[in-house]
Amino acid sequence: MIAAKPLPGTASPGADLPSTPAAAPPVVTVLNPEGRSAIVLVCEHASNFIPADYDDLGLPVAELQRHIAWDIGAEAVTRRLSRLLDAPAVIAGWSRLLIDGNRPLGTPSSIPEISEATVVPGNRALSADQRAARATRFFKPFHDRLAAFLDQRLLAGLETRLVAIHSFTPAFLGVARPWHAGILFDHSDAWGRQLVAALDRPDRPVVANEPYRIEPDTDYLAPVHGQGRGLETVLVELRQDLVASVEGQDYWAGELAGVLKEAPPTRKKR
Repeated sequence: MIAAKPLPGTASPGADLPSTPAAAPPVVTVLNPEGRSAIVLVCEHASNFIPADYDDLGLPVAELQRHIAWDIGAEAVTRRLSRLLDAPAVIAGWSRLLIDGNRPLGTPSSIPEISEATVVPGNRALSADQRAARATRFFKPFHDRLAAFLDQRLLAGLETRLVAIHSFTPAFLGVARPWHAGILFDHSDAWGRQLVAALDRPDRPVVANEPYRIEPDTDYLAPVHGQGRGLETVLVELRQDLVASVEGQDYWAGELAGVLKEAPPTRKKR
């Protein structure tokens, strides 16, 4: 694997990041719902917001600026892409530590007691009622709104493809991740490989299905909203230090917009 070289926007993860917002963002925000693009953007890990009644889940504020709480840079790239593509975007407004928006309910990673190597005190020994309350407050409203939006598009006969925007750490538990980006796909093999080929180059390694793979027991968006509706779906993973700055967010939004505009139609109108 070719070693990663700095590109525009390289920064230390956490650099120039906003503090946890004082006011609660909406659980779900739909940007540009009338956008003309066939792409529907999704950002499930956009926010590190934790309501006051959860007392930061017993974690120091510094922990809530890390990847365990959100995908650094992902929301900013999503918003820029929405404008560049004229695409709708569905954005979540709570921290993944409360309940992960891209994990099946009931799985260990849905409400993690340990995230990476960090113990999350506020997630330990939760009752079934407490888990259900989080799903009702955060997870279900987000996915109900996304499902309704997608179904409306399909009923209208609109070409629809899902693109989720995520970010990943440059190293995980001490193991370096040299890629600049990864394109994750399962049933959308042809489209996913097309995007990898268009983005990959010697000084900017972009790979297929790294640093994660889409699996039915660890993923929700692609299996349920994508494959469940017969929609082409990919997850874009961007390395955090490359999208932690405004410059890097602009750069990657522009690069992704270029290749996504070129993607061929994948679903005929009804």
